[in-house]
Amino acid sequence: MTIEELLAELMLTCEFGAIIAPIESVSGGFLHRMYKVTTDCGTYAVKHLNQEIMRRPGVHDNYARAEKIECMLEKEGIPIVPSIAVHGSKMQNIEGHYFYIFSWQKGHITDWNNISNEQCRMAGSILGRIHAIKPENVPHQEPELSEIHWHEYVLKAKEEKSEIASLLADNEELLVYAEKEMNKARTALPGVLCVSDEDMDPKNIMWDNGTPWVIDLECLDYGNPISHVLQLSLQWSGITTCDMNIDKMLAFFDGYLEAYDNCFRGYSDVLGLAYTWVEWLEYNIRRALGECVDEAERTLGISEVRNTIDRIKYIRSVERNIKDALDSRLPRIDTERFDNHDDRIVKALTGHEAIKQTHSPEKCVYQT
Repeated sequence: MTIEELLAELMLTCEFGAIIAPIESVSGGFLHRMYKVTTDCGTYAVKHLNQEIMRRPGVHDNYARAEKIECMLEKEGIPIVPSIAVHGSKMQNIEGHYFYIFSWQKGHITDWNNISNEQCRMAGSILGRIHAIKPENVPHQEPELSEIHWHEYVLKAKEEKSEIASLLADNEELLVYAEKEMNKARTALPGVLCVSDEDMDPKNIMWDNGTPWVIDLECLDYGNPISHVLQLSLQWSGITTCDMNIDKMLAFFDGYLEAYDNCFRGYSDVLGLAYTWVEWLEYNIRRALGECVDEAERTLGISEVRNTIDRIKYIRSVERNIKDALDSRLPRIDTERFDNHDDRIVKALTGHEAIKQTHSPEKCVYQT
């Protein structure tokens, strides 16, 4: 069946009416495909989930967990655009193809090159509100570390005469460094867990007359708030476009820490998390080398390999400036209201000395 036939059957099966206008392909991120569908009942955004991803072990469990968290965010009043449940099910299956249906949200995505400080602050505040829903200390566990065989990809790309062969070879040493820094930072993270949306970057917030609405929520999960706020603050402040603005990063943190503050200030010690892009790079290397559903996806993979390597090179060039700002310009800790999670890497803003954790590890340390 063509995508037009699949969408027509989907809308009729879900009782959203017959399609009355040409289906429009709209931006849906780098993994899935999104369509604007107008029926005699209304206008909808329909996400067609990537078939290769849907065949992965455990993926349906991940989506089911994200759907439950989505409902949790709705109840908490977080400004989101949730998928529509039909007969109790959010994910729809038509002929082995999986879809989510959304009400069409008015507004626009902010141009990555023209994000304002205020938008960064508002986005940070939303993330803080999400992290404040159900945070908890958890026993420290050794993280799952990345182990990417860069040299094997270099050899395979050369063997296949791929467009990305020279790019991988020229940057192999940098990629090894970036992965090592990322693993070191993951090992250093304190044991904290919360509800989170680590995919809440600028492409996933719609702005309607200045009001933000979070979209693309299938990545909702439980995660480490320290990791997620650091990475998202960097994305909102220009790391993705290789045009870092420290003031925007600090505005994001201002909004975040006003909504939720776990007293952690050792962000410079875990800046290696910024190199999480290496895992996105590996995924796109695989797509560029043929692990994809069609030529369009392979072409996208090649483009993202180039973009992501440029981004990793840029992060390396501004690493020192970011660390300096994280050490000296974040809001001070209000010790009367908060306590820290973990004494291994937390730093006081004044003097940069390590704060010694005085309570027992079992004690709840969130805002009172």
